[in-house]
Amino acid sequence: MLLKRLFSRNPRTSRIRSVYEAIVAQARQPGFYMSGGVPDSVDGRYDMIVLHADAVMVHLQAGSGEDRAFAQELIEELFRDMDRSLREMGVGDMGVGKRVKKMATVYYGRANAYAEARTGGQDVLAAALLRNVYAGDEAKAGCARDLAAYAMELHAAMTNVSNDAIRAGRLEWPAVSLPQSTTG
Repeated sequence: MLLKRLFSRNPRTSRIRSVYEAIVAQARQPGFYMSGGVPDSVDGRYDMIVLHADAVMVHLQAGSGEDRAFAQELIEELFRDMDRSLREMGVGDMGVGKRVKKMATVYYGRANAYAEARTGGQDVLAAALLRNVYAGDEAKAGCARDLAAYAMELHAAMTNVSNDAIRAGRLEWPAVSLPQSTTG
């Protein structure tokens, strides 16, 4: 049953894939990497996917049972894509499972840290982003503050999108206009 669900294509899985692709497309916006100081690396790109997926997940998890089921399938799609990406990068079968498990741990760890930080406000979120996205590099404190402002705007934007629109793949993202902030 699980394998059938993982590999079958139907309108629901196509919608899930469409939403996931929208998340990835936003996470790949050049502004994060060029002016926002996010490392243009596998880890940096994954961090941006986590940031955007988390905003969508938080919104869906607060919804109906159908919304929560969609969120679960969306997170499964994220990890299926990570599995595919690792295999394309040449990671062997024996290593893929361990790496995907580590990526899942990172995802949930970051999502929990960001949720807790958001309740403390933008400065607390900036500190969490500095620690996670920028590996604690104090020279990137300004970048972390800019990314925190974007993340707060991202979560606010998600509250203005209905869950029906999200499930239909109609996501509205804030503009990525991170100033060149490389110093504290």
